[in-house]
Amino acid sequence: MSGTPILTAAQMREAEQRLFATGVPEYDVMERAGAACADYIWRLGGHKSTLVLCGPGNNGGDGFVIARILKDHGVSVRVAVMGESGTPSSRRAREAWGGPVEDIATAKPASQLVDALFGTGLTRGLDKKLAARLAELVGKARHSFAIDLPSGMDSDTGACLSPVPIFDLCITLGSYKLSHFLQPGASRFHDLVCAGIGIDVSGGTVHLLEKPVIQAPGADSHKYNRGLVAIVGGFMPGASILAAEAAARAGAGYVKYLGKASGHPAIHAIVQTHAPDHYAVRDILADKRIAAVLAGPGLGRDEEAWTRLDSVLNSGLPLVLDADALVLLADRGRDRLATLPHRPILTPHEGEFAHLFGTLKGSKVDRATQAAKIVNAVIVYKGADTVIAAPDGQVWIAPPASHWLSTAGTGDVLAGLCAAQLATTRNPMMAARNAVWLQAQAAHWAGPAFVADDLVSRIPAVLAECL
Repeated sequence: MSGTPILTAAQMREAEQRLFATGVPEYDVMERAGAACADYIWRLGGHKSTLVLCGPGNNGGDGFVIARILKDHGVSVRVAVMGESGTPSSRRAREAWGGPVEDIATAKPASQLVDALFGTGLTRGLDKKLAARLAELVGKARHSFAIDLPSGMDSDTGACLSPVPIFDLCITLGSYKLSHFLQPGASRFHDLVCAGIGIDVSGGTVHLLEKPVIQAPGADSHKYNRGLVAIVGGFMPGASILAAEAAARAGAGYVKYLGKASGHPAIHAIVQTHAPDHYAVRDILADKRIAAVLAGPGLGRDEEAWTRLDSVLNSGLPLVLDADALVLLADRGRDRLATLPHRPILTPHEGEFAHLFGTLKGSKVDRATQAAKIVNAVIVYKGADTVIAAPDGQVWIAPPASHWLSTAGTGDVLAGLCAAQLATTRNPMMAARNAVWLQAQAAHWAGPAFVADDLVSRIPAVLAECL
């Protein structure tokens, strides 16, 4: 499954330079960018009065083009600046505007506000007065638009280098940037669109997670070749049973719960096998018909939990490791992961990630990529901005999902989805991507104030969208 590229600031500059090397003038690209943005603003806002804020660089030049085109449509447009335009293309765009230019410090608000102050590549925040003025003008506008990125945002990390107001729409140019999907930057606008400007952005290693294509069972399918999932539980059966129910709904042909304590799955098709100790776990996992094993949810963190996990690690089977399994590995043997015969899927949230990998440098994408290489695993780095990374450097970022997922048990559901998809696809990266998309879509259909159990019942319908 491919996805739409997401570029760093450096990759975007390289893509632009490749285009310019073909003989396309920089100013022509600026005209394309401004025209594409003006089209969105015109279609959404019509003749509403508009104030365009233009910075000193090419993002400001885009703003002058936007203002000129909107004016040609009959819109009442004003332009406010910080000072002089500092690049040849932005100066040319300012001259083509030909209208009055106000000082941003004294410009009056308008019904619509366009932020074309700074775009991709900003390395320091706005000064306090400018940041406050931007926030004031956005707050007084009925509709607000950020061009490429909201001013004050780091392109590659999602960090707000200075306070950033929330915009109605961000119109990115040429390609999505990392900060459109990494927090807190991803929460600084309500909607996001990408305006094509003729730049080839293929070849990147980071992609936007998109709806997967999942194969339905064929005429020769049976419960074993569809995927037998074993879920190893501990003293706390609720979490592991929730994961088992998710796996059963997500395409696995057979789900077996290996419990230390008895549980009460709502789905009678789940086979409960009493596994009182690690010897029993070891013996059951000797069944090579098992296509994937999940351990972690409800496992516990004591010595007995470790011995059960040790049996899982020694099974030689494809693994999904979550929750308590990650904590146990951090404390007792992270190095074991890199020696496993099959590449495992790890699904840490922020706290588990820090416990397992310590302090890694860079953005969430950087940290996930480093972690995947360290343990030779597929990392599903969960959160409001979920990043999926493979050891070869390929990364997928999930679009923003329902914030109602911030409730107990949703991670167990995701782990079960990963296990089912691993059992059916036999491909850890594909399984992880499919599972993250399925969970997000199930949350979308569940609406507000759901509990994790509510996601399980929606999985079949969501999976059907992908067949």
